[in-house]
Amino acid sequence: MKREVAGGFEVDDDRGRIDVDAVHDFVSNHSYWAPGRPRDEQERLVREAQRVVGVYDGDRQIGFARAVSDGASVTYLADVYVLPEYRGRGLGVELVREMIENGPYADKRWILHTADAHSLYAKFGFGPPSERVMERPRRGVNP
Repeated sequence: MKREVAGGFEVDDDRGRIDVDAVHDFVSNHSYWAPGRPRDEQERLVREAQRVVGVYDGDRQIGFARAVSDGASVTYLADVYVLPEYRGRGLGVELVREMIENGPYADKRWILHTADAHSLYAKFGFGPPSERVMERPRRGVNP
């Protein structure tokens, strides 16, 4: 569902509108969580996600988030970003709001891994990082 937000920007969950090249560039070259991710892997992650949401300045994609879910109880939020030059305008809040509160998984349990933006996620009910979360890192990747 396309929705206009302050400043004339849009959030949209139309999978066909996602610019996979833009997502891959940011995630692979500028993120701390998936440096070097291959483009074909990013394309598959977008294609197989249960939901994707983009943030747009006209035709330019400036933000992204994807979710994977078992459809019954838990949904995982991943690859969330807004380009640095667009931060500080509330677009991250609108991106996460669209993904979590306005989508089909609004009543599900959400989890995520993040090293930053804890205050953003707290606005949507995420608690502080827990000692109960266990993560097995990808093999051959140094944190």
